[in-house]
Amino acid sequence: MSTQVILQTEVTPITASVRLSDYVQLTRPKIAVMVLVTAWLGMLGTGDALNAWTAALMLLGTAFVTASASALNQVFERSSDALMPRTENRPLPSGRMRPVEALLAAGGFGFLGMLILLGLPSGPLSAGIAALSLVLYVLAYTPAKRWTVWNTLIGAVPGALPPLIGWSAARGSLTWEAMPLFAILFWWQVPHFLAIAWIYREQYSRAGLRMLPNLDSTGRKTALAMVGSMLALASASFWPLAWQAGWVYGLGVLLANATFLWRIVDFGRSRSRESARVVLRASLLYLPSVLALLVLDRYVS
Repeated sequence: MSTQVILQTEVTPITASVRLSDYVQLTRPKIAVMVLVTAWLGMLGTGDALNAWTAALMLLGTAFVTASASALNQVFERSSDALMPRTENRPLPSGRMRPVEALLAAGGFGFLGMLILLGLPSGPLSAGIAALSLVLYVLAYTPAKRWTVWNTLIGAVPGALPPLIGWSAARGSLTWEAMPLFAILFWWQVPHFLAIAWIYREQYSRAGLRMLPNLDSTGRKTALAMVGSMLALASASFWPLAWQAGWVYGLGVLLANATFLWRIVDFGRSRSRESARVVLRASLLYLPSVLALLVLDRYVS
């Protein structure tokens, strides 16, 4: 493996466009977009008047911190990434970028992000939450993937913090009203990432990553974990009805939960890659729909 990487670093000169593309890949833009959407919806979820300057700074700072976490994750996982077709062409395992360069980029991204978030008019709480998210993602979740199948739940903690970054940026504090946002995002990640792990279970196994589907040849445990987390997700999604949400959110979230659960149950019956892809697509529709409903409900109900 090391010989292959060395050979690739000695080939072909790197052009400016390739280098730019590599830096974009280092930030994992798809994940960054999801983080920013949930952070922004967390800010809107307060129902407070939106300060455009604060929102812009919050999104920019969060984007840089997220980019830092993604870059550090790729530095630490470059060996396992090189063993999986879905990740082998990333800048580090392909040999187009050296680890020290990625580390410097991660450090720069993290420093800028924290600096921006610390300068928010609402105070330093958003910066503290972002820092906690980065540390948990890089130092807890990333190594956990090699030693426990519980890594999905470990990684769900930093993955659920972005809405709280947005909420605290708007108010300067956290209240119990923000907790459903954390709980919804936490439980949503379990079926979402288990679907991905089922689709690519052979690759994860080859890379030495301990995902539940790798150790579950029949798919029964994976399906049960999906159903269990979906029930927890549904419960969390109904919490706002107790004190802040109205009928618009209630009807919308009921439909969203029923649809998502139906897709998960269908996976439990067939346990095929195609049904896992359907669960994955359903998860990508579920999360923004529920969070958007929570925001919309404040202005309609």
